[in-house]
Amino acid sequence: MSFHFSSDIILEDEVVVLRNLQESDVENLLEISINEPDTWKYSLVGADGKENLIKYIQSAIKARENHKEFPFIVFDKKLQKYAGSTRFYDMNLEFKTLQLGFTWYGSVFRGTGLNKHCKFLLLQFAFETLGMERVEFRADSNNERSIAAMKSIGCKVEGILRSNMPNGEGDLRRDSIVLSILRNEWFDEIKTNLKNKLL
Repeated sequence: MSFHFSSDIILEDEVVVLRNLQESDVENLLEISINEPDTWKYSLVGADGKENLIKYIQSAIKARENHKEFPFIVFDKKLQKYAGSTRFYDMNLEFKTLQLGFTWYGSVFRGTGLNKHCKFLLLQFAFETLGMERVEFRADSNNERSIAAMKSIGCKVEGILRSNMPNGEGDLRRDSIVLSILRNEWFDEIKTNLKNKLL
């Protein structure tokens, strides 16, 4: 398939549906935004509170219009609730690379296997539809939960970018851990291993 940033993309299995993030999704994510501000503890761009959530979604959509990112909203089919958001970013279709991140879920959806289903669908789309050669992941080097989740799907650690960005708390800066999955790794082992972990 030929990919366009204006495309309506739906990725779905028996547990989750991912679709394009839209401005109207403020209402779908507002409960998490208001009640769980710690969700963005390690994020440079937070969506805590209605005003920040509106800005967050508008910024993501603008980046999509500028052909830099492709944001999704995540819907949990078992609970019949919107769970959070994730996106492709730093997309370089010519070089066949992208980053997968800006991922967050409400607390009730964490540890349920939902994230593995999301990552399987997103990685399958990246490697098998978009033809990517490399998918990169980054996180605050102190964000142990996020790092463990990335390792559990098969990401390989590449290293640490020291003091590479602000951490959102005043003048403090963060170190970022860089992980990745390569195309051959996806087809050789990670796809099968991750599929076997899906609940």
